[in-house]
Amino acid sequence: MILRIRSKATACIVAALCCIAALGCLQRQSRSHEYAYITNGKSDSVTVIDAGSGGGFHLLTTIAVGHNPTGIAEHPTRNELYVVNTESNNISFIDTLTNRVVATVGVHRAPYFISVTRDGKRGYVANSGSANVAVLDLDRRQVLGYVGVGAKPGLALVSPDGATVVVSNFAGNSLSIIDAAALRVRATIAICSQPTDIAFLPDSSKAFIACPGSNQVAAVALKSKQQTEDRLLALLDVGQTPVSLVLKPDGGELFVTNYGSQSFSVIETKTNEVAGTILIGGNPARALVTSDNAVLYVSNFGSSSVGVYSINDGRVIDNLRVGAGPDAMALTRDENFLLVVDSRAGDLSVLRTTRLESTHSNSADRALMTMVSIGAQPNHILIKSLE
Repeated sequence: MILRIRSKATACIVAALCCIAALGCLQRQSRSHEYAYITNGKSDSVTVIDAGSGGGFHLLTTIAVGHNPTGIAEHPTRNELYVVNTESNNISFIDTLTNRVVATVGVHRAPYFISVTRDGKRGYVANSGSANVAVLDLDRRQVLGYVGVGAKPGLALVSPDGATVVVSNFAGNSLSIIDAAALRVRATIAICSQPTDIAFLPDSSKAFIACPGSNQVAAVALKSKQQTEDRLLALLDVGQTPVSLVLKPDGGELFVTNYGSQSFSVIETKTNEVAGTILIGGNPARALVTSDNAVLYVSNFGSSSVGVYSINDGRVIDNLRVGAGPDAMALTRDENFLLVVDSRAGDLSVLRTTRLESTHSNSADRALMTMVSIGAQPNHILIKSLE
C-alpha cells in the first residue's frame, strides 16, 4: 500500500511515516534552539529530542497523539506542528512551546501525510481510504472541504508557489492535479504504475513522481503562464522499486532511491534524462542533500547503514553503520549532525558529519556519535527551531 512505500521499508517496499513533536514544559536555554520530533507508529506518540548546537541529543519528553502517527509537518512561522494519525483518521495540532496537543481535526479514512503551504494558511491531506483530499484551514483549525481524486491517493503535495496540489493515486496509476485557488481538479493524468513520492522543481514548473510498480519516474509539466496545460513529458526507467525522491537545492538533479536494486538513480531535471545509477547499499529507502549541493546521504534500510555520496566527485565516499532499519533522516541547521530514524531498532542514530577541530584524521569526519532510544516503529523525523 502506499504508506508502505514512502515511509518505513519493511516488506517489499515500506512506508508509513512522518514526524511530529512536542516538548513538555521546558525552559528554553537560548533564544533559538533546535528540537527533533519523531513519530512512533506503534507507540501512538511523538518523541522530542534536544538537537541543539551543544550536541546533547537527549530525550526531553514524549507526547501522546492518535493511533499510528505517520506524517508530520511544521508551520513556517508559528511554534506549531501537525501530525497525521492514520488509524484515528485525524490530525493532531501540537503547540511546541507547551508540548501539548491543542486541537484534533478529523479527516476521512487512512491519511498518511500532510503538506503545508509556505504561508502556513492551508494544509492538504490525501485520504487513501476515501479517494479524496482534505483541505485544512490551519488558522481556524478546521476542514475547509474535500476534493475527490483517484483511487487510493497516498500523497497530496502543494507546489512551492502554492498554486497547485499534485496527488499521486496509487491504485489509479494516475495524478490528480488540483487548482489550489478554485479547490477543484483541473486535470487527471495517466502515468506509470503505483505512483507514490512527488518532487517539484523550485519554480513549480514541473513535478516528478516515483512509480515503484513499473520502476519508473514520471516527469510532468504543470500549467503556468508559460505552459498552457498540465501534461506528461516523459517516463524514465530507473532501478527496481523507486520509493523516494530528493531534489538538489539548486534544482538541477533529482536523486531516486531504488529500494529493490540497492542503488539510486540520478535524473537531469532540465532534459528529463537518467544520467546514471550508482550502487549504494541494501534497500535504500530515503535520501537527503546538503544545502551546498555537495553531499547526498542515503539510508540503507536493509543493511543498517547510511551511504555518503560526493555529488561533486561522483562517487561513494563513506558507508556508516547505524541501527536496524534506518529510514527517515534530518540534518541539524548547521548540518554538523545527521539524525537517522532506525525503524526496526526503535532508536535514533546521531552521526557527526564534519571534522572535529581536535583532529585531522579523516575517520573523524563522519562517525556515529550516539544512539537514543525513542519509541516503537518510529516513522519520520522533523527538526524545528523554536524562538
